[in-house]
Amino acid sequence: MATIATIRTDAYRVPLATVLTDSTHGTMAEFELVTVRITDSDGAEGMGYTYAVNSGAPAFVVLIDQYLAPVIRGRDAGGIERLWHDMWWKVHYSGRGGHATSAISAVDIALWDLAAKRAGLPLWQMFGGFDPRVPVYAGGIDLEFPVEKLLEQADRFQEEGFRAIKMKVGRAVLREDVERVARMREHLGDDFPLMADANMKWSADEAIRAARALAGFGLVWLEEPTIPDDVAGHARIVRDGAVPIATGENLHTLYEFQQMITAGAVTYPEPDVSNCGGMTVFRKVAALAEAHNLPITSHGVHDLTVHLLAAAPNRTYMESHGFSLDAFLAEPMAVVDGYATAPQRPGHGLELDWDALERYRA
Repeated sequence: MATIATIRTDAYRVPLATVLTDSTHGTMAEFELVTVRITDSDGAEGMGYTYAVNSGAPAFVVLIDQYLAPVIRGRDAGGIERLWHDMWWKVHYSGRGGHATSAISAVDIALWDLAAKRAGLPLWQMFGGFDPRVPVYAGGIDLEFPVEKLLEQADRFQEEGFRAIKMKVGRAVLREDVERVARMREHLGDDFPLMADANMKWSADEAIRAARALAGFGLVWLEEPTIPDDVAGHARIVRDGAVPIATGENLHTLYEFQQMITAGAVTYPEPDVSNCGGMTVFRKVAALAEAHNLPITSHGVHDLTVHLLAAAPNRTYMESHGFSLDAFLAEPMAVVDGYATAPQRPGHGLELDWDALERYRA
């Protein structure tokens, strides 16, 4: 039995190539990356990470180093469910989501990477396998882009291999959102998969009005129309808005997804593996969605999520996010004719350039 020997946590502030904006998070010029490297008693290593924007990622480091690492150090590296359970209860009183669950996520991802490496399997196969080719969309973070820049970005996305695109909505005047979506739809054509993301901008009533105004443009989904806390409001939007609804990037526990799904308040559950509790919880959300005959999508960290969706029979489009680590990866995720393919390398297969990251140490 290999036991957990060391847990190393590092934090970085990574600049974005383009300053990004949405309706609630303001200007985003960088993201805060926290990595975890776990080494077992045989010398094998697994790596996980989480991230934040404008929200104090150093708290993740404190949670991991002072609270989670002591829970798992010296224990069976393969007992991931038990380790997850014990980490959860260690920070439960002050956690139950938020920063605590993001910290657990990074550790959990590292543990699964380590386990798959020891098994000599890529994670998507270790999770049972379904299809390594996963449909992927480009997640634009472009609320303040002038329309011409928005359309130019859409052209670039297609040149990069994407065959589905998401744009931001949630401007101060709904008419402007409608006009921008109309221009995108005209530019892309009637059958091109197009999503829109409001980033929780509206009340439920405002979201219903917006959804009805956008219903004629054939959106695959309208994402995060209101705050994640308003489950009843989401159910009304699904019922009355005439557009499928995606939500979940701000749901941080399995139980929050259970409430949203059983209330009929979401069409496309959308967990983020870096904040929902890691791969352990993401897989349970995917199974919960499948049990309710719902497709599963994702938020962010596409280089990790591709393994999870490659193992999920109810998967749909995976987001390729603007907060990308491509500049620091030995083999960034390739998109070919609308699909990403899960790596065949053991574990998640990510190799970070630690020397290049060092200049951005927080």
